[in-house]
Amino acid sequence: MNLFRRHPIALVLLALVVVSAVDSSPALVDAATGAPPADADLARPLGYVVAAPLSDVLDALTFLSLDRARALLVVWGVALATWGALRPAPPWRRVARALLGPVALLALGTAAATLPRPVPRLVTTDSALTVIDYHAHTSASHDGRRGWTALDLARWHAAQGFEASYVTEHNVLFDQRVQQLIPLLPGVEWSVADQHVVALADTLPVDRGRFGRDTRSLPGLFGELHRHGALSIASLPEYWRAHWDDLDEFVAAGLDGFEIVNCAPKALAFPAARRGQVVALAAARDLLVVGASDNHGWGKVTCVWNLAVSGVRGYRSNQVVARPLALAQGEWLPWTAAYTQPWLMFRGLSWSERCSWVTWILVVLIYRAVPRRAGDAAGLGILARSLEVFKLRWPRKPAPPGP
Repeated sequence: MNLFRRHPIALVLLALVVVSAVDSSPALVDAATGAPPADADLARPLGYVVAAPLSDVLDALTFLSLDRARALLVVWGVALATWGALRPAPPWRRVARALLGPVALLALGTAAATLPRPVPRLVTTDSALTVIDYHAHTSASHDGRRGWTALDLARWHAAQGFEASYVTEHNVLFDQRVQQLIPLLPGVEWSVADQHVVALADTLPVDRGRFGRDTRSLPGLFGELHRHGALSIASLPEYWRAHWDDLDEFVAAGLDGFEIVNCAPKALAFPAARRGQVVALAAARDLLVVGASDNHGWGKVTCVWNLAVSGVRGYRSNQVVARPLALAQGEWLPWTAAYTQPWLMFRGLSWSERCSWVTWILVVLIYRAVPRRAGDAAGLGILARSLEVFKLRWPRKPAPPGP
């Protein structure tokens, strides 16, 4: 009890790592069926595993939906500030501690979006499959990260196991060719009548004003894209938020498919029940279902990959595999994010990550739990005692003989 009273955070973390293993979740699931994919898995580089506590926390922050991210920042920010302010200390130190927690939380959020780091890579056992992304952006999009080039985008995809990606700028045709790492394929994301439509092909410009007047004019865009030789994909979250009752009309007008996973924070809240309805509609009409990283230059990890089958069209031509933590965002209310996101993160740890977490927790616990001896150099517990070994001990001079 004395140990728990002195080091509650370390012991709670250790318990969460161990207990969550009883009800662990797979690294990947098929977004359409919920089952682990037979032909794909995540390969975690050594640096990712060694730094698992940091890697996993940054991934968990990346996979928050927008509303859950806001709720988590508020709850944890207030909790950390309160904890720092109430701990016994002089007033100036209480103020510093109260500010430190929220600042550290914001620093983690910034690191999740921008910090270069090792990331998991999708590996497949079937050489007939192509790992592809159907929706991504460079700085050519109005909301793309400044300086985010096509080469940066290709590197981002290649690091995570993608073998090709469409580049779908907002209302701007992609006319670059990058072959150094992976092929970047031409596409565009048209914004019309509160709906984003991803066009997959080296297409021509369209008159958005003609199709964007209202919902009745929107379906004409699908036929226009077919005349240009392009496939049309309804993007998330727009069809869910603004056109849920129009999906049958879209399909009748020639829509070729739907995104069922999109990694943008505003789209991660897509509920599993709605995803199931879209999957059923696509299966019945033999339509394409895809996942989209929707990368704009922010964030270092994707939540979804596509396994495309060459020579097959329609529903069976693509399998969407995703991180369970990202898919769970639509199943929990935003205000629960402060405790459900950490729990979901721990459930998704691999055994190598769990070992890394346990190792780091025990190392820190030992450093802080073992007290310093009198006369040891300043430091953290056992670390200070360890430094004692390196002290130079000079032999004492013999006392001068007495008179």
